[in-house]
Amino acid sequence: MPASLTAALAEYIVAARPDADAAAMAAARLALVDFLACAFAGSRDRTVATLRAALGDAPGRSPVIGSSRPAEPQLAALLNGYAGHVLDYDDVHASVRGHPTTVIVPALLAALDPEVHPSAEAFLAAYLVGLETMAHLGRAVGPAHYERGFHATATLGPFGAAAAIAHLRGLPAATVAVALGLGATQAAGLRLQFGFDAKPLHAGLAARSGLLAAQLAEAGLSGAPESLDGANGFFAAYGFGEARPERVLDGWGAPWQILCPGLTLKAFPCCTAAHPVAVAGLAFHREGVRDLTRATITFPPGGDAALVVRSPRSGIEARFSPEYILAAAMVDGVVSLDHFDERPVRPDLMAVAERVERRHDTSAPRLSADPGTRFVLVEIANAQGYTAERRIDGLPGLDDADPKFRDATAGCDALQAVPGLVRTMRTPSDLARLLDLLTEPLSH
Repeated sequence: MPASLTAALAEYIVAARPDADAAAMAAARLALVDFLACAFAGSRDRTVATLRAALGDAPGRSPVIGSSRPAEPQLAALLNGYAGHVLDYDDVHASVRGHPTTVIVPALLAALDPEVHPSAEAFLAAYLVGLETMAHLGRAVGPAHYERGFHATATLGPFGAAAAIAHLRGLPAATVAVALGLGATQAAGLRLQFGFDAKPLHAGLAARSGLLAAQLAEAGLSGAPESLDGANGFFAAYGFGEARPERVLDGWGAPWQILCPGLTLKAFPCCTAAHPVAVAGLAFHREGVRDLTRATITFPPGGDAALVVRSPRSGIEARFSPEYILAAAMVDGVVSLDHFDERPVRPDLMAVAERVERRHDTSAPRLSADPGTRFVLVEIANAQGYTAERRIDGLPGLDDADPKFRDATAGCDALQAVPGLVRTMRTPSDLARLLDLLTEPLSH
């Protein structure tokens, strides 16, 4: 019988066999295509070059997505995590209340031995174990963790990345428990960075932290073996009295979290909490609604915690403004990357956004890891006296990541083989072929 919750989780990580679940493995393949679309597109962002120059561009043998110049593992994990999240187009998971894949996959890529690859199926299985770990910790830490200002991608990411690497390398449970503790002690990241270049840095730092945690534990560095437990453990320090540690193991792998509640692949390159707003706005546009005079967006309590911007100045800030996103959807009939770059926000869209108010339905359940607590109600009126409302429950998402990947890699014919390869890869040589394709340079 494990002596602690941390020890029990470590044993689950060691014993997990998600590769026996065909549906989970298929979902992992879809998630990988979506992540690579986001990372290739993000690799073009000017801040990726800024980051690489600032950190010294240490050479190495770990792939850097979209670049022909590999880097040492710690730098590669950071750069790939950053690139995957910089456009805010990457997947989200309700239990995490954050973005798991852009942390876990970069850490796994950096952990690979450049000379001896595992099978592609082992790589995917390790990713699923990392996601399961991150999601169960997200369920257990409670909503106050996020609402008090922590960015769960950053704080839970080191656990997920360390667990994935530990599973891939077949580390013993005692070593895994230390790795989890080394990840826990690096857990950091504040939501006040939303709308700034530092927000995607959270994903890169979490990937690097998880990689470092696994490497140091495997090398024999000691650390607290009970990082989740007790008065000074992660849940006591980060849960603000709302943590439910019993959820860490409850339902582990039955079903896998990638299937239920499931991973949401983003349809729009902006904060997930505003996606239902975009869906409602696009519906109003199709109905021919123009000349908006007022609108109200109603969230459940906590439903707009991530939407920290009401009057954005740039497209990057606008990613976190439901007012601006509603305006873009209604006026342009599309919500695209062009709305969320570094240029100043459009005056015509801001004129509409200024007529939008937010409110909260205090009678509704507080937003939680249960997707059923998420909804948005959008009510509008126009100059002709027309009024309408539309309620969107849950999160919209994509079922097919191929179009996003094609858009991200347009003009690079060699990369068009990636989605098909990811869907079928099984062997070490298949994974090696994918790694070669990841370093295909894109024009900037």
